[in-house]
Amino acid sequence: MVPIWYWIVSAILLIWNMIGCGACYGQMAMSADRIATLPENQRDAWLAMPKAARIAYVVAVSAGLFGAIALLLRSLAAGPFFIASLVGLIVQFGWFFIVYKGMSRLGASSAAFPAFIALVAVGQIAFACCAKAQGWLG
Repeated sequence: MVPIWYWIVSAILLIWNMIGCGACYGQMAMSADRIATLPENQRDAWLAMPKAARIAYVVAVSAGLFGAIALLLRSLAAGPFFIASLVGLIVQFGWFFIVYKGMSRLGASSAAFPAFIALVAVGQIAFACCAKAQGWLG
C-alpha cells in the first residue's frame, strides 16, 4: 500500500514542476519590449543564451513535469524523466555558470536559486528510486 505522504510529495513535485514550466514559458515568450525592461545584466544573459541552452531549459522543465505526472500515475517512467530533467538542467546551468561565467557577471547570489533547483532535481530522482524500491511504481 502506498502511504499518504507519497501522494503529498508527488503532488508538491507536480506543483513545483508546473511552476517551472510556467516560468520557462514566460521567459521564452518575452517580447522584445519586455526584454528591454530587464536589468542590463539579466537582459545581456538572456540575449546571450544559445539555442541549445534554451532547448535544455525546455527539456529540464518538461521532463520534470512528466516525471511528476508519472509519479502520480505510479509509473516507472518517473525515474528516467527526472534524470532527463537533471541532464537538461546541467546543460542549461552549465552554459550559464561555465561558458557565460554568469556568477562573475551577476554576482554570487545568482547561484542560490539554481543550486536549490538542482537539489530538488536530485531529490526527485532519489524519491523515484525510493518509490521504485518500495514497489510503489510499476
